[in-house]
Amino acid sequence: MAVQFQRAIGWGIIASLVGTGFIRAHAPKEPIKHSFLATGVETYILDDDGKVLWRYPQGTRDGWVLPNGDVLLAVTKNKEYPGGAAVEVARDGKVVFAFKGTQSEVNTVQAVADNILLTEAGDKPRLLEVNRQGKIVVEVPLQAQTKDHHLQTRMARKLANGNYLVPQLIDKVVREYTPAGKIVWEVKTPNWPFTAIRLDNGNTLIDCTLGNLVIEVDKDGKTVWQLSNDDLPEKWINDACGGQRLPNGNTVVTSHHAKDGEVKLIEVTPEKKVVWKHVDNKPFGIHEFQILDTNGKALEGRPLR
Repeated sequence: MAVQFQRAIGWGIIASLVGTGFIRAHAPKEPIKHSFLATGVETYILDDDGKVLWRYPQGTRDGWVLPNGDVLLAVTKNKEYPGGAAVEVARDGKVVFAFKGTQSEVNTVQAVADNILLTEAGDKPRLLEVNRQGKIVVEVPLQAQTKDHHLQTRMARKLANGNYLVPQLIDKVVREYTPAGKIVWEVKTPNWPFTAIRLDNGNTLIDCTLGNLVIEVDKDGKTVWQLSNDDLPEKWINDACGGQRLPNGNTVVTSHHAKDGEVKLIEVTPEKKVVWKHVDNKPFGIHEFQILDTNGKALEGRPLR
């Protein structure tokens, strides 16, 4: 019936009717595209058309694009940084700040006011704030197992109340520490926690690595939302390491163990509908990331990661 109607009145008349509002146009919605910073085996910034805008020549654990355009990175231990490092580098490759780790690894980095937050894994796991001169101004001993340095902590973040949120992998717990080192909140997790994000509503979003699971818990530790491969058309979550909650309420998750041609990042709505995927031909996944814009427009609001 619709085809006969189109043939009878002609496409030109339909176009004019659409213009008057008599018939509503249903133009296809522009697909979501993101620019992002990726850290891991490779470190790079990708624009929303998939073009590499910037690279860093070493592996990294965590990172942020700062308001001035520099990139702050937790560098994986190597010959130059045998204990890992927190490094700020300009887009031309010039290092403008570096703090060398003194133990086994540096796995977290975050700019906090005039300081840099980082964590050190080792026999004495600790969270530090250092100033731009490299002086330690805050030191928080972390109550974590010491048998496996690599699996002590990840993605620690300073909270608005001045405390620190710290995922502890093998311990299967996310803890909130005061600057004095007192634990004031904790939640046990079903799998190794990697990323923990305190949301504006007071809940905490937690990525559980090899559990291929993301959970959101309330202040009492009750799970109020979760995402697993059971919620997806295919098993696209493969080692849920990094995560980010976007201002629109959507959640983006990495697949750190994804390989060539597999999904490396997915974005889902609160209803768990997949609205964006990133696939590339690299033989490894993404450790942590920062979504920078959507379709060329900077994110509005305060993205949480």
